[in-house]
Amino acid sequence: MSKTAIISDIHGNLTALEAVLEDIGKRGVDQIFCLGDLVGKGPRGSACIELVKKHCDKVIRGNWDVFIQEETDNEHLKWIQSRLTAEDFKYLASLPFHIEFELNDKLIRCFHASPRSVFERIAPEYHSKEKCLSLFENSEETNSLHSSRTPDIVFYGDIHVTWLRSYDIGLLCNVGSVGLDVVDATYVIVDGTYGSNSINFVRVPYDREAELKAAKALGMVGYEEYYKEIMYELFS
Repeated sequence: MSKTAIISDIHGNLTALEAVLEDIGKRGVDQIFCLGDLVGKGPRGSACIELVKKHCDKVIRGNWDVFIQEETDNEHLKWIQSRLTAEDFKYLASLPFHIEFELNDKLIRCFHASPRSVFERIAPEYHSKEKCLSLFENSEETNSLHSSRTPDIVFYGDIHVTWLRSYDIGLLCNVGSVGLDVVDATYVIVDGTYGSNSINFVRVPYDREAELKAAKALGMVGYEEYYKEIMYELFS
């Protein structure tokens, strides 16, 4: 498996997910990994779960996949929960914390937000270099606390912004968001076909109006906030 698509942060946006999966299908990808946040914010989490189960080879949990299972008084969250099935909740609860694999002798680690927690948000525009470098650390959650080997490449999601940095310790990459990136649906392809590992960002336009039309037709509670998130780039 030399060519892997890595997607993240779908957030119940079925229109964007369908566009991304169609794009991936044209690129000769060997496998697809998903870094969590299948649900939340968008209206069609259950349909997104089904597509992820069908198309993704490995899937890990994000922060929304965890707290969507908790009791809440928030009407928007309760509406999203009401759109999920018992099987959806069971699937979300079963998701592991991280993915590791080797490609051309490089150890690659993938998680949602940090190696310590799905709730620890780290973004380069807000945090120090030292904080960003902590994303390479081993932890109990990655089953590597006492390992002498740290990853050569780290992929994560959570912050909805694509970026890539090269440090002495290795490469750090955020894969962006399928459902709530501010420009287009975004994902990454890591390609080890020719003996070295290249990282390619892919942006996929999708029909935002169609997604919002579907949300409105479902009577989505919290539609106004979802509208603002989906249309952010058009009005900023």
